[in-house]
Amino acid sequence: MREWEHYEHTADIGIRGYGSTLEEAFETVALALFDVMVDVRKVEPRECREVEVEGEDLMALLYNFLEELLVLHDMEGLVFGDVTVEIEKDGDGYRLKARACGEPLDYEKHEPKEEVKAITYHEMEIKRLPDGKWMAQLVPDI
Repeated sequence: MREWEHYEHTADIGIRGYGSTLEEAFETVALALFDVMVDVRKVEPRECREVEVEGEDLMALLYNFLEELLVLHDMEGLVFGDVTVEIEKDGDGYRLKARACGEPLDYEKHEPKEEVKAITYHEMEIKRLPDGKWMAQLVPDI
C-alpha cells in the first residue's frame, strides 16, 4: 500500500504518507513531498540516486532523509517519483538507506506546482495507527 495525501495548513501544505511498514510510510511521505512540487505520476525512473542518512530518533531520520532528497532536487534539478527505503536501528539511533529514482525537472512534462524551500519539524509526527499501518507527516516550508 503506497498512499499519501496533502492536508490543509494555514500558509503551507502538510504532507502525510502511509504504509504497512515504517519504511513504506517514509517512502510515501517522500512521494507526497515531490507531489507538492510536480505531478509525480508523470515522473519516469530514468536516473537513480542512493541516499544514506542517520538520525538519533525517527523524526531526525525523516528530517535528514527528506532534506537529502531536497538537496538533490536543488543541486541536480531532479524530481523523484519512485523511492525505496530500508531503516535499521543502529546503536542509539537509526540508519536509513534509500534509492530514489526520477528524472530532471521538465516544466512542460511535470507541471510544476509549488517550490519547497526547506524541510521542517513543524507538525512532524511518525506513528503506528490503530489499524496497524504507519503514518509519517510534516509541513515543509513552501
